[in-house]
Amino acid sequence: MSRDILLKERWEQLVNILSNQFSQGEDLDLDAIIYLIGVQELGKVHNTFEKDEKLNLMHIAICRLLEPYGFYEFEFFDEEGWPHYKVKEELPALKAGEQSVLMKEAIVNYFIEKELID
Repeated sequence: MSRDILLKERWEQLVNILSNQFSQGEDLDLDAIIYLIGVQELGKVHNTFEKDEKLNLMHIAICRLLEPYGFYEFEFFDEEGWPHYKVKEELPALKAGEQSVLMKEAIVNYFIEKELID
């Protein structure tokens, strides 16, 4: 099976699982899934977040997702428990479609690591 087909199947499986769990079956988009990962990584799943905190959660998720690719490295948790990352390598200039594929691949790999999908 080609890599693209496998990624597409895993992505659809993941969207179904997360959508059923978090949005009563309405498909979550890429940003919503990134937000959920940020909340998971922060570990404060029952908190209500302000708008700027939601953006920070998405940043945490992106750093965590792209860490295995060598773009970010975890540095420390601050006094409030928020993780901080440093840039190891600048992201290459990618077209919108390429960014989407990279993020979907990183998200699928994250949930394989967390054993939510195979």
